[in-house]
Amino acid sequence: MSLSLGIIGLPNVGKSTLFNALLKKQAALVANYPFATIEPNVGVVDVPDERLQGLVAVVRNDFGQRLGDREVPQKVIPATVKFYDIAGLVKGAHKGEGLGNEFLGHIREVDALVHVLRDFEDDNIIRSGAVNPEEDKFVIETELILADISSLERILRNAKDEAKTRTPEAVLRVEVLTKIQEVLNQGKPARSLELSEKEQSVIRDIKLLTQKPMLYVHNVAEDRLSTLVVQNGRKDSGGEIYISAKIESEICSLPETEQKEYSTELGLEEPGLNRLIKSGYKLLNLQSFLTAGPKEVRAWTVRCEAKAPEAAGVIHTDFERGFIGADVISYSDLMSVKSFKKAKELGLIRLEGRTYTMRDGDVVEFRFNV
Repeated sequence: MSLSLGIIGLPNVGKSTLFNALLKKQAALVANYPFATIEPNVGVVDVPDERLQGLVAVVRNDFGQRLGDREVPQKVIPATVKFYDIAGLVKGAHKGEGLGNEFLGHIREVDALVHVLRDFEDDNIIRSGAVNPEEDKFVIETELILADISSLERILRNAKDEAKTRTPEAVLRVEVLTKIQEVLNQGKPARSLELSEKEQSVIRDIKLLTQKPMLYVHNVAEDRLSTLVVQNGRKDSGGEIYISAKIESEICSLPETEQKEYSTELGLEEPGLNRLIKSGYKLLNLQSFLTAGPKEVRAWTVRCEAKAPEAAGVIHTDFERGFIGADVISYSDLMSVKSFKKAKELGLIRLEGRTYTMRDGDVVEFRFNV
């Protein structure tokens, strides 16, 4: 599975600048006028994970630098995030203003939303409705709620027709959709409504915009960044983070060897883009597990609380179908001995069964038979 995030916001708040920094190249047009982005730009970005290089060293300890004419490991593959740079929404988007219907349609396809808020002053960049971050939030959230209200009317009408069959699922679906409609009519997003697992299961096919988790990214002026990051560091766990898209763009333009040094000079422990991706994982309750061998060292994305067979299925559906067990060692335990062979001799590698709950950083080899 690959996480997909849609970058949204009012025009001229820094979405495309942020997107370009993520991709480390000028992939999206950056221009000082509204709707510079019409079709969504799409880019795949590696998830930063220093553990991969640690595993490379372990594999080389066990198998050597080369096997025949091939380097060990042959490949290092990080987990990825797919970013969609979606054109600026405006007031009235739910009615089609500013090509709103088309843009809202693009948003429906992503797992979560990254709402970029203009939190800087610059008279040289046109403001297009953004007065302050809180007003910005309100405008966009209102448009998403109004769009959902419109969509839900049709969905609920069809659900009521299906409920005439009186099947328990169809009746429950109407009840859940009615609950959501009431919440939306109160001006609240659908995600504010707590639903049971059973209630969620009957509306899993419904793609409401305000059901999607939302991460707020404050695009701030360079001179405020380090102070705000320190003051609001705790918010990086999910809700809001502070980034300067301009600084991120500058960092990414430097050689990789100089990027960390420049970040440190600015008082930043790590680039804001790394924090954004990590926050996206936390927001969607995702984690990474790892596999390693002479052919490939790789990170895989799986939901938190996933059982071992589900994680095996992320690699290949046959692994889940024919799951027998999983040889598991934590990354920290493996690095303490820096060798799979030694870890096995010391009994650090455990054989886990179907009920094992995966943990972030597990290094796994699945046993299966199909």
